[in-house]
Amino acid sequence: MRPVTAATPAPYVVAARWAAVASLIGLIVLGLVWELWLAPTGRGTLALKVLPLCIPLAGLLKSRMYTYRWLSLMVWLYFTEGVVRAWSDKAPGNWLALIEVALCIVLFVACTFHIRLRLKAGKALQPNPDNTTHPPSPSV
Repeated sequence: MRPVTAATPAPYVVAARWAAVASLIGLIVLGLVWELWLAPTGRGTLALKVLPLCIPLAGLLKSRMYTYRWLSLMVWLYFTEGVVRAWSDKAPGNWLALIEVALCIVLFVACTFHIRLRLKAGKALQPNPDNTTHPPSPSV
């Protein structure tokens, strides 16, 4: 096993990154297929809802921490849309909405795990600034 350095992220960080990328791509594809072919509402203009999801894709692929942070907040808009349409739409739209909800949950969990694991790994790699050990404080 090779050591984990700043250049090589931990396997869990990589797994969380790819889970986030896969679920984001899944949301984009689902939104397009849903609104253009499977259960379109109107003339397919709701397919434009996937455009904001295309913006963070580059940041995820470049592993930018800021992108993971704001995407974990933005995904709740799509979660809300999925929940509303799951209970107000008819089949197959409600089933597609439940898939959207599941993908949103996976994306949120993957983003939060990625952030936490990267912050934890970053703290572990930071050297002690004074390189001394502190004696235990005396008990009173």
